[in-house]
Amino acid sequence: MAVEDKKEQWLNYLALSTIVFAVCATLATFKGGSYSTRSVLSQSQASDQWAYYQAKGIKSYLYEMQKEKLELELLNLQKSASEDVIFAYKQKIKNYKDRAENYLKEKSDIQNNAKNLEKARDVAQLHSKAFGVAVIFLQIAILLSSIASLMRKKQLWFLGVTAGIIGIAYFADGFFVFI
Repeated sequence: MAVEDKKEQWLNYLALSTIVFAVCATLATFKGGSYSTRSVLSQSQASDQWAYYQAKGIKSYLYEMQKEKLELELLNLQKSASEDVIFAYKQKIKNYKDRAENYLKEKSDIQNNAKNLEKARDVAQLHSKAFGVAVIFLQIAILLSSIASLMRKKQLWFLGVTAGIIGIAYFADGFFVFI
């Protein structure tokens, strides 16, 4: 009777550990999916920012080209044009120069936003990866615990617990990123 009580006792621990592993696996799946979604959204937003950055660069370049064209025209008109025409050209050149510089300043802000979004993507990927690895080890632990229960093999359960502990370590890493 004492031997059977011992078997029952470890089977209770087996059942309890399997429940803990299953709960952690479920939470890791949920959190991993959440971080994966966050990663995809951040990547999409970063791509949008880089496209916006390129558009600002093109606009800046167009204004710079127009400014240079007007500067060349002004050189030809210096001797023959009236002061009003020369003044109008100079104003337009200044306007194009200011616009080109403004676009360059805006590009800097857009670039910072894009880089911040890429950092957020990278962090989300780290969390998602840790949760993914956790799910793998926790599922292995559940599988080994189930087999141990069916076959009444304590060694298989110990192997399952080992896999489960590794899974729980990765589960915690999913939150804190320490591995």
